Amino acid sequence: MPPMIGVIGGSGVYQIEGLEGASWIKVHTPWGKPSDEILIGRLNGTPMAFLPRHGRGHVHSPSSVPYRANIDALKRLGCTDILAVSAVGSLRADYQPGDFVLVDQYIDRTFAREKSFFGQGCVAHVSIAHPTCPRLGAACLQAAQVAGIKTHPTATYLAMEGPQFSTLAESRLYRSWGADVIGMTGMPEAKLAREAELCYASLAMITDFDCWQEDHGAVDVAAVIQTLTANANAARSLITNLPALLPDHPTCPHGCDHALSYALMTAPDKRDADLLAKLDAVAGRVLKCPD
Repeated sequence: MPPMIGVIGGSGVYQIEGLEGASWIKVHTPWGKPSDEILIGRLNGTPMAFLPRHGRGHVHSPSSVPYRANIDALKRLGCTDILAVSAVGSLRADYQPGDFVLVDQYIDRTFAREKSFFGQGCVAHVSIAHPTCPRLGAACLQAAQVAGIKTHPTATYLAMEGPQFSTLAESRLYRSWGADVIGMTGMPEAKLAREAELCYASLAMITDFDCWQEDHGAVDVAAVIQTLTANANAARSLITNLPALLPDHPTCPHGCDHALSYALMTAPDKRDADLLAKLDAVAGRVLKCPD
Protein backbone atom coordinates (compact mmCIF):
# COMPACT_ATOMS: atom_id res chain seq x y z
CA MET A 1 0.00 0.00 0.00
CA PRO A 2 1.20 3.57 -0.49
CA PRO A 3 2.99 4.93 2.56
CA MET A 4 1.66 7.70 4.72
CA ILE A 5 4.51 9.48 6.42
CA GLY A 6 4.08 10.88 9.89
CA VAL A 7 6.63 13.42 11.08
CA ILE A 8 7.06 14.17 14.76
CA GLY A 9 8.82 17.51 14.96
CA GLY A 10 11.08 18.20 17.92
CA SER A 11 12.57 21.39 19.25
CA GLY A 12 13.02 23.88 16.41
CA VAL A 13 10.81 22.04 13.90
CA TYR A 14 7.20 23.11 14.34
CA GLN A 15 5.89 22.91 10.79
CA ILE A 16 6.40 21.44 7.32
CA GLU A 17 6.39 23.80 4.39
CA GLY A 18 4.99 22.95 1.00
CA LEU A 19 2.18 20.60 2.02
CA GLU A 20 -0.60 20.61 -0.54
CA GLY A 21 -4.12 21.02 0.85
CA ALA A 22 -2.70 21.41 4.34
CA SER A 23 -5.03 21.72 7.31
CA TRP A 24 -4.74 21.31 11.08
CA ILE A 25 -7.12 18.72 12.48
CA LYS A 26 -8.00 17.48 15.95
CA VAL A 27 -7.56 13.77 16.58
CA HIS A 28 -9.20 12.17 19.60
CA THR A 29 -7.52 9.15 21.16
CA PRO A 30 -8.40 6.88 24.10
CA TRP A 31 -5.05 7.87 25.61
CA GLY A 32 -5.92 11.55 25.90
CA LYS A 33 -5.08 14.54 23.73
CA PRO A 34 -1.99 14.51 21.49
CA SER A 35 0.56 17.26 21.94
CA ASP A 36 -1.30 19.44 19.44
CA GLU A 37 -3.56 19.31 16.42
CA ILE A 38 -2.03 17.43 13.49
CA LEU A 39 -1.20 19.07 10.17
CA ILE A 40 -2.22 16.83 7.27
CA GLY A 41 -1.72 17.23 3.54
CA ARG A 42 0.28 15.86 0.63
CA LEU A 43 3.92 16.39 -0.21
CA ASN A 44 4.72 15.62 -3.84
CA GLY A 45 1.63 13.41 -3.90
CA THR A 46 2.48 11.45 -0.75
CA PRO A 47 0.07 11.80 2.18
CA MET A 48 1.78 13.22 5.24
CA ALA A 49 0.92 14.13 8.82
CA PHE A 50 2.92 16.47 11.01
CA LEU A 51 2.74 16.59 14.80
CA PRO A 52 4.82 19.03 16.88
CA ARG A 53 6.02 16.89 19.78
CA HIS A 54 6.09 19.75 22.29
CA GLY A 55 3.04 21.51 20.83
CA ARG A 56 3.13 24.79 18.99
CA GLY A 57 4.70 27.32 21.30
CA HIS A 58 6.61 24.52 23.09
CA VAL A 59 4.08 23.89 25.86
CA HIS A 60 5.12 20.33 26.81
CA SER A 61 8.28 19.43 28.67
CA PRO A 62 9.97 16.14 27.70
CA SER A 63 8.31 14.39 30.63
CA SER A 64 4.82 15.75 29.97
CA VAL A 65 4.66 14.91 26.25
CA PRO A 66 1.65 12.59 25.75
CA TYR A 67 3.65 9.95 23.92
CA ARG A 68 0.91 7.30 23.81
CA ALA A 69 -1.67 9.73 22.47
CA ASN A 70 0.78 10.99 19.83
CA ILE A 71 1.59 7.56 18.45
CA ASP A 72 -2.04 6.41 18.60
CA ALA A 73 -3.19 9.54 16.75
CA LEU A 74 -0.71 9.04 13.91
CA LYS A 75 -1.61 5.34 13.60
CA ARG A 76 -5.31 6.24 13.72
CA LEU A 77 -4.82 8.63 10.79
CA GLY A 78 -3.28 5.85 8.71
CA CYS A 79 0.43 6.59 9.05
CA THR A 80 2.69 3.69 8.10
CA ASP A 81 6.06 5.37 8.63
CA ILE A 82 7.16 7.76 11.37
CA LEU A 83 10.15 10.09 11.13
CA ALA A 84 10.98 11.59 14.50
CA VAL A 85 13.12 14.74 14.57
CA SER A 86 14.77 15.81 17.81
CA ALA A 87 17.60 17.85 19.31
CA VAL A 88 20.45 16.11 21.11
CA GLY A 89 23.75 16.75 22.81
CA SER A 90 26.87 14.99 21.59
CA LEU A 91 28.89 12.58 23.73
CA ARG A 92 31.60 12.19 21.07
CA ALA A 93 34.23 14.63 19.86
CA ASP A 94 33.64 13.69 16.21
CA TYR A 95 29.86 14.22 16.42
CA GLN A 96 29.82 17.98 16.40
CA PRO A 97 27.17 20.67 16.88
CA GLY A 98 25.45 21.28 13.56
CA ASP A 99 25.78 17.65 12.48
CA PHE A 100 22.82 15.30 12.14
CA VAL A 101 22.74 11.67 13.29
CA LEU A 102 20.52 8.77 12.39
CA VAL A 103 19.72 7.02 15.65
CA ASP A 104 19.59 3.22 15.55
CA GLN A 105 19.97 2.25 19.23
CA TYR A 106 18.77 3.57 22.59
CA ILE A 107 19.65 3.36 26.26
CA ASP A 108 16.48 4.22 28.15
CA ARG A 109 17.05 6.06 31.44
CA THR A 110 13.60 7.64 31.67
CA PHE A 111 11.41 6.73 34.64
CA ALA A 112 8.42 9.10 34.86
CA ARG A 113 6.53 8.11 31.70
CA GLU A 114 4.02 5.53 30.57
CA LYS A 115 6.02 3.27 28.29
CA SER A 116 3.49 0.82 26.88
CA PHE A 117 0.00 0.61 25.47
CA PHE A 118 -0.37 -2.77 27.11
CA GLY A 119 -0.66 -3.81 30.74
CA GLN A 120 -2.89 -5.62 33.19
CA GLY A 121 -5.72 -7.18 31.22
CA CYS A 122 -3.77 -7.45 27.99
CA VAL A 123 -0.07 -8.18 28.35
CA ALA A 124 2.20 -8.00 25.29
CA HIS A 125 5.94 -8.22 24.73
CA VAL A 126 7.50 -6.87 21.53
CA SER A 127 11.13 -7.03 20.48
CA ILE A 128 13.06 -3.78 20.32
CA ALA A 129 16.50 -5.32 19.83
CA HIS A 130 16.60 -3.13 16.73
CA PRO A 131 14.26 -0.26 17.71
CA THR A 132 14.31 1.65 14.43
CA CYS A 133 13.42 0.56 10.90
CA PRO A 134 16.47 0.01 8.64
CA ARG A 135 14.39 0.55 5.48
CA LEU A 136 13.06 3.91 6.65
CA GLY A 137 16.43 4.87 8.10
CA ALA A 138 18.17 4.20 4.79
CA ALA A 139 15.64 6.43 3.00
CA CYS A 140 16.23 9.20 5.54
CA LEU A 141 19.98 8.93 5.10
CA GLN A 142 19.58 9.16 1.33
CA ALA A 143 17.28 12.17 1.73
CA ALA A 144 19.92 13.84 3.89
CA GLN A 145 22.58 13.20 1.27
CA VAL A 146 20.37 14.70 -1.44
CA ALA A 147 19.90 17.78 0.75
CA GLY A 148 23.65 18.04 1.38
CA ILE A 149 23.24 17.53 5.13
CA LYS A 150 26.15 16.04 7.06
CA THR A 151 24.60 13.02 8.74
CA HIS A 152 26.27 10.27 10.74
CA PRO A 153 24.62 6.95 9.76
CA THR A 154 24.56 5.40 13.23
CA ALA A 155 24.20 6.55 16.84
CA THR A 156 23.25 5.22 20.25
CA TYR A 157 20.87 7.65 21.97
CA LEU A 158 20.87 7.96 25.76
CA ALA A 159 17.34 8.97 26.76
CA MET A 160 17.30 10.83 30.08
CA GLU A 161 14.35 12.15 32.03
CA GLY A 162 15.01 15.87 32.20
CA PRO A 163 13.95 18.65 32.04
CA GLN A 164 17.32 19.49 33.60
CA PHE A 165 20.45 18.73 31.63
CA SER A 166 22.82 16.06 32.92
CA THR A 167 25.50 16.54 35.56
CA LEU A 168 29.16 16.26 34.63
CA ALA A 169 29.37 12.89 36.38
CA GLU A 170 26.35 11.60 34.45
CA SER A 171 27.72 12.85 31.15
CA ARG A 172 31.00 11.05 31.76
CA LEU A 173 29.14 7.89 32.81
CA TYR A 174 27.03 7.85 29.65
CA ARG A 175 30.16 8.26 27.52
CA SER A 176 31.71 5.27 29.26
CA TRP A 177 28.62 3.24 28.33
CA GLY A 178 29.21 3.89 24.64
CA ALA A 179 26.33 6.32 24.11
CA ASP A 180 26.91 8.73 21.22
CA VAL A 181 24.22 11.36 21.83
CA ILE A 182 21.94 12.34 24.68
CA GLY A 183 18.35 13.59 24.57
CA MET A 184 15.07 13.63 26.49
CA THR A 185 12.36 12.52 24.05
CA GLY A 186 13.55 9.43 22.17
CA MET A 187 11.96 7.11 24.70
CA PRO A 188 9.31 5.83 25.10
CA GLU A 189 8.38 7.16 21.66
CA ALA A 190 10.37 4.49 19.79
CA LYS A 191 9.00 1.70 21.99
CA LEU A 192 5.42 2.83 21.46
CA ALA A 193 5.89 3.08 17.70
CA ARG A 194 7.05 -0.53 17.66
CA GLU A 195 4.03 -1.62 19.72
CA ALA A 196 1.82 0.21 17.21
CA GLU A 197 3.50 -1.71 14.37
CA LEU A 198 4.83 1.45 12.75
CA CYS A 199 8.12 1.82 10.92
CA TYR A 200 10.08 4.39 12.93
CA ALA A 201 13.27 6.33 12.25
CA SER A 202 14.92 8.99 14.38
CA LEU A 203 16.87 11.91 12.97
CA ALA A 204 18.65 13.96 15.62
CA MET A 205 20.19 17.41 15.30
CA ILE A 206 23.28 17.89 17.46
CA THR A 207 23.11 21.23 19.25
CA ASP A 208 25.94 20.99 21.82
CA PHE A 209 28.58 18.78 23.44
CA ASP A 210 26.61 18.21 26.65
CA CYS A 211 28.91 19.08 29.58
CA TRP A 212 31.67 16.44 29.38
CA GLN A 213 34.00 18.41 27.11
CA GLU A 214 36.11 20.81 29.14
CA ASP A 215 36.60 23.29 26.30
CA HIS A 216 32.86 23.39 25.62
CA GLY A 217 31.58 24.05 29.15
CA ALA A 218 28.04 23.56 30.41
CA VAL A 219 25.07 23.41 28.06
CA ASP A 220 24.06 26.94 27.05
CA VAL A 221 20.37 27.21 26.13
CA ALA A 222 20.95 30.29 23.98
CA ALA A 223 23.59 28.45 21.97
CA VAL A 224 21.30 25.44 21.65
CA ILE A 225 18.50 27.59 20.25
CA GLN A 226 20.89 29.25 17.81
CA THR A 227 22.01 25.87 16.47
CA LEU A 228 18.41 24.63 16.30
CA THR A 229 17.40 27.64 14.25
CA ALA A 230 20.27 27.11 11.84
CA ASN A 231 19.45 23.41 11.48
CA ALA A 232 15.67 23.71 11.14
CA ASN A 233 15.80 24.56 7.44
CA ALA A 234 18.10 21.61 6.79
CA ALA A 235 15.69 19.28 8.59
CA ARG A 236 12.77 20.57 6.53
CA SER A 237 14.77 20.04 3.32
CA LEU A 238 15.38 16.43 4.29
CA ILE A 239 11.68 15.89 5.01
CA THR A 240 10.81 17.36 1.60
CA ASN A 241 13.13 14.87 -0.12
CA LEU A 242 11.87 11.82 1.78
CA PRO A 243 8.61 10.92 -0.05
CA ALA A 244 10.32 10.33 -3.39
CA LEU A 245 12.80 7.99 -1.73
CA LEU A 246 10.23 5.90 0.11
CA PRO A 247 8.51 3.67 -2.46
CA ASP A 248 5.24 1.85 -1.94
CA HIS A 249 5.65 -1.31 0.08
CA PRO A 250 3.12 -4.05 0.88
CA THR A 251 4.94 -5.04 4.07
CA CYS A 252 8.02 -3.94 5.96
CA PRO A 253 10.89 -6.30 5.11
CA HIS A 254 12.10 -5.99 8.69
CA GLY A 255 8.78 -6.89 10.30
CA CYS A 256 7.96 -3.56 11.93
CA ASP A 257 4.37 -3.77 10.68
CA HIS A 258 3.96 -7.23 12.26
CA ALA A 259 5.66 -6.55 15.59
CA LEU A 260 2.61 -7.75 17.54
CA SER A 261 2.45 -11.13 15.85
CA TYR A 262 2.70 -13.65 18.68
CA ALA A 263 3.32 -10.80 21.19
CA LEU A 264 0.00 -10.98 23.05
CA MET A 265 0.41 -13.14 26.15
CA THR A 266 -2.97 -12.81 27.87
CA ALA A 267 -5.47 -15.52 26.97
CA PRO A 268 -8.41 -14.16 24.91
CA ASP A 269 -10.95 -15.00 27.60
CA LYS A 270 -8.88 -13.15 30.23
CA ARG A 271 -8.41 -9.91 28.33
CA ASP A 272 -9.87 -6.71 29.73
CA ALA A 273 -12.60 -5.34 27.45
CA ASP A 274 -11.95 -1.71 28.37
CA LEU A 275 -8.26 -1.98 27.52
CA LEU A 276 -9.04 -3.80 24.28
CA ALA A 277 -11.31 -0.93 23.28
CA LYS A 278 -8.43 1.51 23.76
CA LEU A 279 -6.19 -0.67 21.58
CA ASP A 280 -8.46 -0.47 18.54
CA ALA A 281 -6.00 1.54 16.43
CA VAL A 282 -2.72 0.35 17.90
CA ALA A 283 -3.43 -3.40 17.91
CA GLY A 284 -6.50 -3.72 15.72
CA ARG A 285 -4.72 -5.98 13.25
CA VAL A 286 -3.98 -8.74 15.75
CA LEU A 287 -7.13 -8.30 17.81
CA LYS A 288 -9.35 -8.70 14.75
CA CYS A 289 -7.24 -11.16 12.78
CA PRO A 290 -4.73 -12.84 15.11
CA ASP A 291 -1.77 -14.51 13.40
